[in-house]
Amino acid sequence: MTKFAGWMGADLQAEEALALLNNMTAADASLNGLVGKNYAVTVPHAVVQQGNGCLMFLAQASLPPARMLELLNIYRRQGSQFLAGQSDPAALVIIDVEQQRLLLATDPIGLSNIYYAQTPHGLVFGSSADFVVRHPQVSNAIAPQSIYDYVYFHHCPSPNTIYQQIKKLEGGQCLVYQNGQVYLQRYWMPKFQEQMVGSLQQAGQELQEHLINAVRRMVDTEDNTGAFLSGGLDSSSVAGALSKVFPGKAKTFSMGFPVEGYNEIEYANIAVKHFNTRQHEYYVTPEDTVNAVPSIAAYYDEPFGNSSALAAYYCAKLAKDHGVKRLLAGDGGDEIFAGNERYAKQMLFEHYHSLPAFMTAGLEICLSLLPEALAKQKIPFKAMRYIEQAKAAMPDRLQDYNFLHRHAAADIFNADFLTQIDTAEPLQQLRESYHRPENISALNRMLYMDWKTTLHDNDLVKVNRMCEMAGVEVCYPLLDQRIVELSCRIPSNNKLNGQKLRWFYKQAMTNFLPEQIINKPKHGFGLPFGVWLKDHQPLKNLAYDAIQDLKKRDFFKPEFLDHTISMHQSVHAAYYGELIWVLMMLELWFVGKDRR
Repeated sequence: MTKFAGWMGADLQAEEALALLNNMTAADASLNGLVGKNYAVTVPHAVVQQGNGCLMFLAQASLPPARMLELLNIYRRQGSQFLAGQSDPAALVIIDVEQQRLLLATDPIGLSNIYYAQTPHGLVFGSSADFVVRHPQVSNAIAPQSIYDYVYFHHCPSPNTIYQQIKKLEGGQCLVYQNGQVYLQRYWMPKFQEQMVGSLQQAGQELQEHLINAVRRMVDTEDNTGAFLSGGLDSSSVAGALSKVFPGKAKTFSMGFPVEGYNEIEYANIAVKHFNTRQHEYYVTPEDTVNAVPSIAAYYDEPFGNSSALAAYYCAKLAKDHGVKRLLAGDGGDEIFAGNERYAKQMLFEHYHSLPAFMTAGLEICLSLLPEALAKQKIPFKAMRYIEQAKAAMPDRLQDYNFLHRHAAADIFNADFLTQIDTAEPLQQLRESYHRPENISALNRMLYMDWKTTLHDNDLVKVNRMCEMAGVEVCYPLLDQRIVELSCRIPSNNKLNGQKLRWFYKQAMTNFLPEQIINKPKHGFGLPFGVWLKDHQPLKNLAYDAIQDLKKRDFFKPEFLDHTISMHQSVHAAYYGELIWVLMMLELWFVGKDRR
């Protein structure tokens, strides 16, 4: 990911502009300041291409100078519309000095973030909210809505940020700033197909080829490139592709936990043996959590509550310690090839709507007439619960078990705080994303929504920041544009065959991956935080002290915070353990940003 910061619209003297850029980026020595008419930007020197009165650099990945110059020429002919015609759109920044125009664009998925804030004198932008908020014309006032959204999603969803004045682009978006105005557009939307062109076998072969070729494009050398390896489908696929590029020399890195039910090293080692990789392992401890969590919370430019960030950090650190500068991550496979259990569960509910109306009406009448004692029996109760969920609209149904739908907001948040937020906004954001594509299946709607909610706003933020903190680059072979578009060509009933998750993908990888990995239960880098929190006193002190300190802020009712701790100490330890992590990381983020 390319670090950058700058602005357009304010014309400062070169010395003053360079000093301000230096302050925005905390004097990052890897960046080089460039100042021109009404603009200034700081970016690694090697990634900048200039020509035809324009300056361009990529916000993620890299291209040969000749290709970047070609893109600049296309932009000069077509303007901001040129992005829609690219077969492999990249995240980029263009400063058009002649037209006094700024263009910011993310790639279709949004592999990295671009932040921006409009000011009275122009537009400030950067790869980090930390950079943007340091500009003197950008306020650091916290957005109350984003606090609520954080508790809802465990991250701050785009297009908003934790700061009132700062926004961030979603995947496939382009921002144009000119004449004091901001124009936003979606230049890319997926084209899902339900009629297969060619055979599934051919598509499977194509998938393997695309994956290996994507890895080949993304690697550097066999000594400084490695791959995350959890032992799941995606990380094993990427590790396998890396072993094809560097036979017998591919480096892989795995995290384990000395807790029963949380350790997946055995599956990682199956992949290691199958692909003959040079494996490195580390077992994360409660002490590691206590030592790293405050720094991790502070390193994120917004509050971030995904607990698997800890494993991602230690895995990236392990790779760094073994000479790796670039890691390949397996994120994205579940979201483009239908691998999450919630997809299968929701399709069971969708089947209810395909039944004849007389049948559903008759069933509902019969259940409603049951005596109360009989209605509470296991089978009738489950039937009524199934119908209740099936009749709920999508995507609202996906959030049925969300903590903020199970508990009244008035019992959690202070009354004054609640007057500043819209409790319906998180669901409204999901609805807008879910319904944005036209004429596609319910499954593909869920996938598209998750490209934003799960990937762009959550998992990719997690891995990007933790790799950056550890000092390594990260690339995502499964989110190569060729693979994303191939996934869109696979019919829904081949991605999810009945209740068989990732059916096409597993068929495509049958001769590539070990059978034990293809058929293993889904796991990943889960953190046994709730287990450790019960027995490890330093971790308990860190978490409980952070929650007590949240009382000093104006968000939560003190009795709710006390109740959360008491419930965690009861039989509900697992359920409330996640909430404690989310609240702890919120407070530690504030502390890390010197907002005590």
